[in-house]
Formats: sequence, C-alpha cells, structure tokens
Amino acid sequence: MAEIKIHPLTRVEGHGEVIIEVENGEVADVKFAVLAVRGFEKFVQGRPAEDVPYIVSRICGICQTAHHLAACKAVDSCFDAEPPEGGHKIRWLMHIGNMIHSHALHFYFLAAPDYVVGPDADPLQRNVVKIVEDNPEVGKIAIELRRYGQDIVEATGGKAIHPVTGIPGGVSSPVDPESRDDLLSRAEEMIEMAYEGAKVGIEAIKETLEEYREKHDIDLLETLGNIETYHMGLVSDGDKHEFYDGEVRVVDPNGEEVTRFEPEEYQDVIAERTIEYSYVKHPYLKDVGYPDGIYRVGPGARLNVCSGMKTERAQELYEEYVGEFGECVNYSLTINWARLVELVAACEEAKMLLEDDVITDEDECKEDYEPKAGEGVGIVEAPRGTLIHHYVTDDEGRVKEANLIVATTHNVPAIELALKKTAKKLEDEIVELA
Repeated sequence: MAEIKIHPLTRVEGHGEVIIEVENGEVADVKFAVLAVRGFEKFVQGRPAEDVPYIVSRICGICQTAHHLAACKAVDSCFDAEPPEGGHKIRWLMHIGNMIHSHALHFYFLAAPDYVVGPDADPLQRNVVKIVEDNPEVGKIAIELRRYGQDIVEATGGKAIHPVTGIPGGVSSPVDPESRDDLLSRAEEMIEMAYEGAKVGIEAIKETLEEYREKHDIDLLETLGNIETYHMGLVSDGDKHEFYDGEVRVVDPNGEEVTRFEPEEYQDVIAERTIEYSYVKHPYLKDVGYPDGIYRVGPGARLNVCSGMKTERAQELYEEYVGEFGECVNYSLTINWARLVELVAACEEAKMLLEDDVITDEDECKEDYEPKAGEGVGIVEAPRGTLIHHYVTDDEGRVKEANLIVATTHNVPAIELALKKTAKKLEDEIVELA
C-alpha cells in the first residue's frame, strides 16, 4: 500500500496532517490527524474556577477571547453569578472585537491569496504581501479591520491578546469613555471597509470558481468538500444569526430543524468518539449516531441555522448569499463567502454596542459572587464555530471536572469526510502521484 502524507499543513491555525492511502490503484482511505496534545481539561482540575478564564485563553492565540468568555459564562453558572447589563455587553463587545480581528485575519491573510492572487499563481507569491503590492486598497482593509478588532479587545479585555477582565459575574472594569469614543468614531468607516472588502472578496471567489471551470474543466464547488452534513450554531430573537448568546439550533443537510437546545443540555445531543490515529475526538449527534451524525460549525453553518442577520448591511449580503446558493449550503468553498457576511455583521454589532453608555458605567459591570460547589456550561460562537466549556466545582469553588469541545474539534469529522470525498473525485491524479 502506498501512502501520501501531507505534513505539515500550512495556512491553518494549529497543527495537523493528511494521510492518503492508495491500494490496488484506488484511494483506500484518507485520515486527518490533529497532532497537538493540549491537556487543558486535566490541568485546570484543582485550580480555583476564577483562574480558569485566564488559563484557557492560552488554548489558542487567535480565538483566545472566545475561550476566555466561554469559561466566564460557565463559571458564572457554577457560582450563580449573573452579570449585570453593562458586564454582559462589555463581554459581548469583547467577543465581537475578536470576531472582527479573526475573520479579517482568516480571510485576507489565509484565504484571500488563493482568490485574489489566484490558485494557479506561484505558491511563493500567494500571500498577503502580494495582495498589498498588487491591491493596496484591499491590503489596507485587511490591516485596518484587524487592528480595529484588536483595539476593541484591548479596550474591553485589558489586553489585545489573552484578555484578563472577565470575572465571575461580569468584568473587572468598565470601558474607558475616551477609548469608547475613539472606537465609536471609527465604527462607520470600519463598517464601510468590511462591506467594500466583502464585495471585493465575493467577486474574487466568483471569478476564481469561473476561471477554474473554464481553464481546467473542474467545478471546484462540487469537487472540493461538497458533503452533506448536519449544521449547528447559536440563534436568538426568532432564529436570527448570533455570535454570543442564545440557544443552539441544529439543522439537517436540507435545512430542516433537527433539534435545538440550551447550553446545559449539550450532552443530551452531542457524543464524542475517540479515534486511534489522532488525539482529537470525533463529536457527532447522539440520536443520529456515528458517522451519519457528523455536523459542521462555523460561518457556513451559522448562516445555515439562522433565519437572517440582525443588521442591515449584513442582511443585504446574506440575501445575496442565499439567492446564490439557497438557504442551506453544503459546499465547503462557500464558507469564506459566509465569513465575509459575518465580518460586516460584527462591525455593525460593534457600533451598536459602542453606542450604549452602559458599557462605561462602573456600577453596571459586575455582581458579587461567592465560590461554591456548582456546575456550569458556557457556549459562544468562536470565529471557527460553536465553543463549549463545561466545569464542575467543589465546595471551595475549585474545578473538579472539565470538558471542552472547541470549534475545530466539532469540524474534524466533517473535514475528514470532505477530504475522503475529494480524494475519490480526484482518484486518477492521486493514484498517479502515489
């Protein structure tokens, strides 16, 4: 049996490898292995629960804010500490800042080189530096949006990376009024940049798909990662798109609702399965079973589970997306299109939150709490998908048990399924390489 090993994977956040096994002139199997051992569920045990939001933010260098806030929400529940309106909105704004930063980074620095520079270009030229050289206005959008997101996180979380203000029952301090005014004064420009950038990015995606069809006679949408899976994500206010709060909705590959659940009910819906060739578990829908119950999370899934966007310009782009692909999309190559819709939504939500004076009110940012025995689950939508933190505390408020399901973990089974289907569609070329 011949084996093709792709290692390391580049332009992804994290570490992994793809192994393609070829036998008797056919693709026999494809495995997607995540190699890093994190161990956070183990070494937070015995630590005061108040420390956990700071510890778990180290899980990721990009979506650290999402881990910080999911942990805060879970510890809130352990200690029955409900944040007041100001604390709630400061956390929400902090989360939105991370979403803006991460989505700008993901699309413009990781994905856009393949669309703007082109998939057939010299790999050494397929990077953001080339985008800045050839398209300085697009480069400016990428840099300014990312900076704005980081500035929001710093103003609300105390630090641009690995925020520290989240505590049980709220946040340790309100937003400084001068910082709020500065961010608010830039908000309209950022919305416009995100919108114009989305238009450029969507057009680049369309052109790439069309050019590939004409030059290579390959339909990339159908060939690369077109898989039928379930989709999961938060919704609120009549199933509107949601980044931070609400209930979790699951739909089938046709967009029909399968179930919806509150954060504390996640173990009734999701099961996890160990895999011998990878340290990451494979989650699936418990009632459907494995592998039929594989589901996806993230920008594409979030647009699939919602009925529309909360804000005006994002809704306009959402309607264009639905008009192009339908209300439930199973293509993988449309996920970056969905990410651009969300980037506009995040900028619009940031402006809405910055306009609320409650985020600068010191009396509204936290509630008192007492460490105690309890159990809590916190769910937010991290940039790459639904993030679940679950803790159980003892009488002194120390962590007894912890379970985390991060966005990439949810998506790993679907990524592997997409790789298998793609390898089969490109079997002749792969067999020749083996």
